[in-house]
Amino acid sequence: MQKLAPDFRDALDVAFDRAISHLEHLDESSVAATADAAGLRAHLDKPLAQAGVPPRQVIEELVRDVEGGLLGSAGGRFFGWVIGGALPAAVAADWLTSAWQQNAALYACSPAAAAVEETVGTWLKDILGLPPSASFALVTGCQMAHVTCLAAARHALLSRHGWDVESQGLYGAPPIRILSSKERHGSFERAVRLLGFGQAHIKLLPVDDHCRLLADALEEELSKADDAPTLVLLQAGDINIGAYDSFATLIPIAKRYGAWVHVDGAFGLWAAASPGLRHLVMGVEEADSWATDGHKWLNVPFDSGFAFVADPEAHRASLSLRASYLTHAADARDQMDWNPEWSRRARAFPAYAALRQLGRDGIADLIERCCRHAVAIVTGIGEQPGVEVMWKPVINQGLVRFLDQRTGATEEDHDRRTDEVIAAILKTGEAFFGGTTWRGRRAMRVSVCNWQTSEQDVERVVRAIASVLQ
Repeated sequence: MQKLAPDFRDALDVAFDRAISHLEHLDESSVAATADAAGLRAHLDKPLAQAGVPPRQVIEELVRDVEGGLLGSAGGRFFGWVIGGALPAAVAADWLTSAWQQNAALYACSPAAAAVEETVGTWLKDILGLPPSASFALVTGCQMAHVTCLAAARHALLSRHGWDVESQGLYGAPPIRILSSKERHGSFERAVRLLGFGQAHIKLLPVDDHCRLLADALEEELSKADDAPTLVLLQAGDINIGAYDSFATLIPIAKRYGAWVHVDGAFGLWAAASPGLRHLVMGVEEADSWATDGHKWLNVPFDSGFAFVADPEAHRASLSLRASYLTHAADARDQMDWNPEWSRRARAFPAYAALRQLGRDGIADLIERCCRHAVAIVTGIGEQPGVEVMWKPVINQGLVRFLDQRTGATEEDHDRRTDEVIAAILKTGEAFFGGTTWRGRRAMRVSVCNWQTSEQDVERVVRAIASVLQ
């Protein structure tokens, strides 16, 4: 047996000890950062030495120098954006992924990584209620899942009009019309830009009081050019209130006009895993592509995203490549045929570990528990004086607004007060929330998607906010 190099063991021992210490002290640490940019730079921006530094010293000093600059996003009192934690099995598998150092580009590069990825894809399609025949890709996050799915859409839509986009590019190609609601997420727009569609080709359609795309508006817009190549984006859980478009109504309309339907389900697609919430995604399986994250509700370490495409031929044609120096498998799946990356991290290992740790019941419980906690937090905050509940969670996303209680206070005063209270909450270190502007008014977003959030965390956070308001 080859003896492990001392540098490896020393560095890994320090990393293990510091990681365990970080996790064990989350409950008593500030959830918000306590160091500012200038302070962090003062510690970290040191001259790069001519000679190297021993690995153990590097890790010890790194841990010391970033102190105060880490958010408590791994713990149960972090409710900013939609950032999940990381399950124990997923963290352990992620460490092994780094130690194993597998390039998950081809089956030939790592048969184990390829086989695990195949299994993960099969499990995910089953859990999310997607067609078993759909192709899939494990990518860095929902941003690149959009890029993957829209690349397949671009291939399919233009090939129907006799255009080979992979060969001919977009110069002279029939323009692709893109329809979405006003509640779309910015990551979709970035994907549109990256793929050369152009933001000017996006038409934003009106929504109802629950932020759902209006069927009449979609039908009217589609009918204006019923033969144009068209991409329709639908939402499974929007970023502010977790709104779901009516897939059972909208997808058949889009399909009548030959449109490709893509679903942004960054976190909301996981409602399919819960018997109590599955009705929210009824009919979603009839779409053409779907995008979601693993590092949100599945609680897998960053980075982890999943793309699914109902037309595997279009998916593969948009991304695959052949070269004489590559070794392609005849009887196994080569991952680079299905995702935008070439050399890539074997991110299937942590996803596999998370799915196995939770099982079907555990995933459903995690989703439902987060939703209950979100309701409890919003309700608890809403009982405090000077608080307006703008949106009680349907799933795990809610909105509250802090009111300026002076006589004659304006909407601008309420906006200012809301941002001031959010800043004051962060300063306590007891919880982390972010702000947003919804329907023209500032609000504090409540987003719960961490497996560690408990009833005790909910009570602690509500008490802390009540203290701030007093």
